[in-house]
Amino acid sequence: MSTQVVVIAGLTATTVAIKAIGPVLAGGRELPGWTRDVVVLLAPALLAALVVTQVFADGDQLAVGPQTVGVAAAGGVMWRTGSVVLCVVTAAVVTAALRAV
Repeated sequence: MSTQVVVIAGLTATTVAIKAIGPVLAGGRELPGWTRDVVVLLAPALLAALVVTQVFADGDQLAVGPQTVGVAAAGGVMWRTGSVVLCVVTAAVVTAALRAV
């Protein structure tokens, strides 16, 4: 069996185990209110962490570059207008302009 198959099988088993832990431990009981509040906030926190690491990642270091300024400009547009399309266009234009300079 190849190394890739073993790694994928191991990751699959780990993912299934992680997803099964919650229902097994809860056992059909209702979760407390604070637990539901934390679970609701996990997805946005994870998304924010992924965005931040992609924006500041430069190989094996964290750095500020044109993509960082583009994302910041897009965040400002999103905050002021709420338009996702305008947000994406702004990020692309600002990043491309800074890379061209």
